[in-house]
Amino acid sequence: MREGMNIILVRKEELNEGRVILTDHRAGHIVTVLRSAIGDFVRIGVVNGLRGTGRVCSLSCGSPYSVELAVELDGLAASVPPIDLLLALPRPIMLKRILSQAAALGFGSITLINANRVEKSFWEAGLLQEASYTPHLLHGLEQAVDTRLPEVRTYSRFKPFIEDVLPALMQDYSHCLVAHPAGDRTLKEVLIGKPGRILLAVGPEGGWVDYEVQRFLGLGFSAFTMGERILKVDTAVISLHGRVSALLDQA
Repeated sequence: MREGMNIILVRKEELNEGRVILTDHRAGHIVTVLRSAIGDFVRIGVVNGLRGTGRVCSLSCGSPYSVELAVELDGLAASVPPIDLLLALPRPIMLKRILSQAAALGFGSITLINANRVEKSFWEAGLLQEASYTPHLLHGLEQAVDTRLPEVRTYSRFKPFIEDVLPALMQDYSHCLVAHPAGDRTLKEVLIGKPGRILLAVGPEGGWVDYEVQRFLGLGFSAFTMGERILKVDTAVISLHGRVSALLDQA
């Protein structure tokens, strides 16, 4: 059973003439946590689609749980968040947390790249397969009452990504920012002008090496410091999203 399930998410292919039958953790949540009865309504959303309500048509209260919902979609689809994350691949156990948190906070996309301080073994993790990482993204969406899955991309070689991929990618953003403890400016000082979409680069445990920072700066990234405290990667992602979002609200 998942904690923080504030919306029941279904995939489009699960719907059949406006109805869906659930037999997994979602059914268990409706029966044992929401304690719904026939005729009750639950909040529901279609992954990458609309939100609405589901009316309980039938349910089985014994294990295995089963719930049939009549689905009515009337909410607007979520807009694409204005912040995208460029992240040096963390260790798998931390990546699970970051994926869930990033989806809950609202990142438009998550691009995982290599860095000098990323262990090679991290790239062999099964978590990097779509079928493995998607449940963690869905967990975050369930918490945040959102339906839009962040796009996840992976690049296992730093130099080809910097030279062949990133320059074109940067054209979609008004600001490209790289967090670095040795930066001499604050986030507020680099996020100037009228912000559009923002690409936020966060390094691995131990930070980016000087070569990597210089490559980012050479492409036009702005480096900034978060202050004297050194944060774990998952904490830094949460903190930075909050800081950037606050500055966007003030702009």
